[in-house]
Amino acid sequence: MRALFIKLLLALSLFGAVSASASDATAAHEAPAVEQKAYESHSIGHLLANFAKSTGVYAILFPDPDEMSALGKPMSDFHKGWGRVIMILVAFVLFYLAIAKGFEPLLLLPIGFGGLLSNIPVADIAGPHGFLGVIYQAGLANELFPIIIFMGVGAMTDFGPLLSNPKTALLGGAAQFGIFGTLVGAVALSQYTDLFAFTLQQASAISIIGGADGPTSIYIATKLAPELLGAIAVASYSYMALVPIIQPPIMKALTNEKERKIKMTTLRHVSRMEKLIFPILVLVLAILVLPDSTPLIGAFAFGNFLKESGVVERLSDTLQNALINIVTIFLGLGVGSKLAADQFLVADTLAILALGLVAFSVGTAAGVIMAKIMNLFPGTKINPLIGSAGVSAVPMAARVSNKVGMEYDRNNMLLMHAMGPNVAGVIGSAVAAGVMISIFA
Repeated sequence: MRALFIKLLLALSLFGAVSASASDATAAHEAPAVEQKAYESHSIGHLLANFAKSTGVYAILFPDPDEMSALGKPMSDFHKGWGRVIMILVAFVLFYLAIAKGFEPLLLLPIGFGGLLSNIPVADIAGPHGFLGVIYQAGLANELFPIIIFMGVGAMTDFGPLLSNPKTALLGGAAQFGIFGTLVGAVALSQYTDLFAFTLQQASAISIIGGADGPTSIYIATKLAPELLGAIAVASYSYMALVPIIQPPIMKALTNEKERKIKMTTLRHVSRMEKLIFPILVLVLAILVLPDSTPLIGAFAFGNFLKESGVVERLSDTLQNALINIVTIFLGLGVGSKLAADQFLVADTLAILALGLVAFSVGTAAGVIMAKIMNLFPGTKINPLIGSAGVSAVPMAARVSNKVGMEYDRNNMLLMHAMGPNVAGVIGSAVAAGVMISIFA
């Protein structure tokens, strides 16, 4: 088929050249003219053939047997051809979810476009010297982007809801059960079945996806399983963006209508001094007990301390807006670069996606169940829906809790109450990452 394609181009170019020579040639120089035009047609034909070989259509239909992946490894013909087509379609699905459905467009649009660019043949955009590859190495492979994201998230975080109702921190802690539960499950499956073959370090890095915290997932993967960094980053950010799809069915399955309608009392006022002391206190505790978690917790505390100080509004504003927006663009493109067919459509990546979904689902369920257990004791009742916000997808998980609650009572505003466990979940996932690094690194 390839030979037929090239011969067809040669025939068309030769026909055009000969037709042009017949109209312009003179009788006196007929033989030399035909010879010259034949030479020109041969050259033009080869140029057209070479051009055809450089097109994306040709690269997909007739894969180059010597083409290497962005990682410098051999690629199968499927990944070079139809695998790319599949992943380009996946990128358009992400565009649809972001634009038509409004599912976290700040994440899905850059990730989807990075996936689209990384699957363009010939250009090698996600390769070591392509701009997506450079972005990945500059900010993801060396942990820089996650640290900056944590600074920005800290500057946007209000610890008031958590401080006004400290017991909601238990919900954030319970949601981390998804992380450790999946770690145990992944290790057991690797040891006693042939389904997986993950090491302890790899299982730890995969299980952190249960916290739905992209920066933390990238950070721990860089430390424990750099070979899985791309797949873990894609899975973690995908589940962060799909929180509105994944969580509501779990929340509704574990609660009844009466529980969903529970109205929580008004939050007490939290003083400025409390908000100033809290990030420093959290950082000091991390330094004393779990130093491995301090890069993330330190960046988070720094951003929040700038905000609460009230004397550096320009710096706080930069962290909350310009800087975090810029880094989000680069981080999304860098994560999207790992949606290349040869890296995504493989058994290990699909297994990581499956385990990550289990971890995230278990974390969501654990938070809801913890709220139901707390309601068994005397005291102010907690709406179990806010337990799902214990995963650290800030503020997406809190918004989902509020949305589901308002489906059953339009006047039941749960957003600020859900921010307590949501913020606790951010700290909890960073602590979980520190524990795993300290044990398995």
